[in-house]
Amino acid sequence: MTKIFDIAVCTIFAREILEAAIIIGQYRTVLLRSSEWQEPEKLKRGLRGINTSAAAAAGVALVMILAISVPLILLSRSLSPTVIQIVEGVSKLVASVAILQLSLKIPRLLGIYPSKKKCAESFDATITLKEIQINIAWNVWREVAEVGVFILPFFLAGEALVIPFSAVIGILIGAAAGIGIYIANNKQKNMVGLSIVMASLTGLLATGLFSGGCHLMETALGPTKTVWVIDNEFWDHNRLPMTIFKPFGYSASRTVLQIVAFWTFAALTLCLHYWKYRQAKTIRSHECREEHNHDIETNVEAELIDKEHNHDIETNDEAELIDNF
Repeated sequence: MTKIFDIAVCTIFAREILEAAIIIGQYRTVLLRSSEWQEPEKLKRGLRGINTSAAAAAGVALVMILAISVPLILLSRSLSPTVIQIVEGVSKLVASVAILQLSLKIPRLLGIYPSKKKCAESFDATITLKEIQINIAWNVWREVAEVGVFILPFFLAGEALVIPFSAVIGILIGAAAGIGIYIANNKQKNMVGLSIVMASLTGLLATGLFSGGCHLMETALGPTKTVWVIDNEFWDHNRLPMTIFKPFGYSASRTVLQIVAFWTFAALTLCLHYWKYRQAKTIRSHECREEHNHDIETNVEAELIDKEHNHDIETNDEAELIDNF
């Protein structure tokens, strides 16, 4: 039976489409909330400019991906089975890095962590439509073009057939998630729980892909010692129901390299998430200090104004007394 779906390809597409959708949503939110864009005709032009720029940039990126994919498909036909197995292992390693990046970004994308960079909400409300279109086009082209970079090994491994269907599912998932985040952000929903679940699942998926990629490469180049084998059809990772958990690192047998790769990558994922958490705390405390200092300055200014006002009152009272005298 021909394989037509790959969860790694699906997740790569979902990740990039999600990020592109969030960028578009940020700019739409700013225009809808900005007093500078409340004129109906101007707002309509701005929203249309965002949509057309995003569509055009995505189209250009997809054409570039297709232009590169054709020669790679032809090249893959002349590769030996061992080389294809190695390239397939590399594709899983690349996918694991891409999905780990998504796992680390999820708390920020859902608004749980503050961003170090100025997001779209902080740009000058007087930004021109041309500047908006350039920003949108560049960011969307970059996100879609990254898909091509991440799926190149799949073409070389002769797995081009899994890409179309996996891409469609990934695009639908990414777009749906992006729209959901856009709506939730506008409604000010608390998404801490969702952030934890999504970051955990994507982190586990990245770990499983890394372990699986390492195992494919050791199978082609020479396996390490097998530590255990579960000899039971129910637990076979190539059969239902346990094959569902295979992308997340499950296997009915384990080699030394698989064990080391799985737990090393899992530890790295946890460390990076903790580092991101510490970064977020630092940024948030810095923002709180800035707000506190701003409040102090505002209070000082208010006190000075009150003193000047009281001084003016006293001066007026003295002038009245002198006039009465």
